[in-house]
Amino acid sequence: MRKDLGVYPAVFPMPVLMIATYCEDGSVDVMNAAWGTVCSMDKVALCISGHQTNKNIDRTKAFTVAIADAAHMAEADFFGIASAEKMKDKFARTGLTAVKSNWVNAPVIEEFPLTMECEYVETVNTEGVQCVVGRIINVTAHDYVLNERGKVDATKLDAILFDQFGNKYFRIGEEAGGAWKAGVPLMKGEQA
Repeated sequence: MRKDLGVYPAVFPMPVLMIATYCEDGSVDVMNAAWGTVCSMDKVALCISGHQTNKNIDRTKAFTVAIADAAHMAEADFFGIASAEKMKDKFARTGLTAVKSNWVNAPVIEEFPLTMECEYVETVNTEGVQCVVGRIINVTAHDYVLNERGKVDATKLDAILFDQFGNKYFRIGEEAGGAWKAGVPLMKGEQA
């Protein structure tokens, strides 16, 4: 039997994205954002508002989006609970390493395994939510997360996912099946 739960953002899994920008003084700011996704082959959309990150993006017109991994869960979580507006040494406290992107005016955090380097496209405003859209200019990944064909292997990425139901992080599990393959029998009128 189903039970009504009311209004709740019941999407699972949610990515743990690290949005990195430069503050006005040149210091590195990183924020943890779960409400983000790709919105086309070369664009990302981040539902963020009221953060130092928004101010930085407005000024620099650039940002990076890294996938957080299990090895750096504590740092990723810290980026979600600490504010750069209140804690000026926020990034330094983590001991992580930032290098300037070769493609956009934003930092790449070396320890995170995969990073999208983005230029600002637009901000879409709706009912108190800002959706920042960026164009992916380049993606960089560490060799250890690539397969033999040079493509990202999700199991090697060891990405963490955010669980809004229990306020927990999870690791990506095992493969469940092939996309655009599991439903083929139904296309033919057969049982899956």
